[in-house]
Amino acid sequence: MTTASKPNFALLALGAGLISLGACASSAPSSVPSTYLSGTALDRNEVTATKRTEFLEVAIDPHASELSSSDRARIRSFLALYNQRGHGPLVMSLPQATANPQLAVTAIAEARAIAWESGVQYDEIAGAAHGAGASVSQPMILAFQIYDAVAPDCASKAALDFSDVSSNNTLPTLGCSVRTNLAAMIADPADLLGTRALDPSDLGRREVILEKFRKGEATGATRSDQESGAVSQAVQ
Repeated sequence: MTTASKPNFALLALGAGLISLGACASSAPSSVPSTYLSGTALDRNEVTATKRTEFLEVAIDPHASELSSSDRARIRSFLALYNQRGHGPLVMSLPQATANPQLAVTAIAEARAIAWESGVQYDEIAGAAHGAGASVSQPMILAFQIYDAVAPDCASKAALDFSDVSSNNTLPTLGCSVRTNLAAMIADPADLLGTRALDPSDLGRREVILEKFRKGEATGATRSDQESGAVSQAVQ
């Protein structure tokens, strides 16, 4: 004979109470912003990169037969920036409206020669023309693409209440100064986009290190006595 046990109303009531408490806990208001639940303070103060076009205009003197020394110096300075931070082709644009067509052609040729001397390959140079139909004489134009680092917009610390300890959250300004300093130190902001190709590795050097590793020898560079990291005896 089987007997049916009566339900334990105390346990049922306790279970219902726990479920109710869990629901309340999951929907309770919180002072923690949703952004704090993912990433870090540095992620919330991101450094970005913007692209722009760098220009150099070289006036075509109607009475000259060649570029002046100051114009050559400006071109060399411009090409140094291209070698350091330039991306894409180096555009050299010939003016079609000019009072001295011969100098305009000579200026392009001189600019190409200076570029070659500065380490710019000919296949990195793109030719163009501009100013067709213009009523005034146009300059020779050199141009290339360049990237600038954009630092995060840091809020003023004067607007924060550092005495407010009602929350253990990090302040919005945490990490912002670090990111601002980083933006000022980046040599080529295009690296923020992760598109620069790696330089080829030194296979010969890698083989030397690997062979030393196989023989159980030290793989670090040998230091001389002058390069020793030991503390000088003079201070003891």
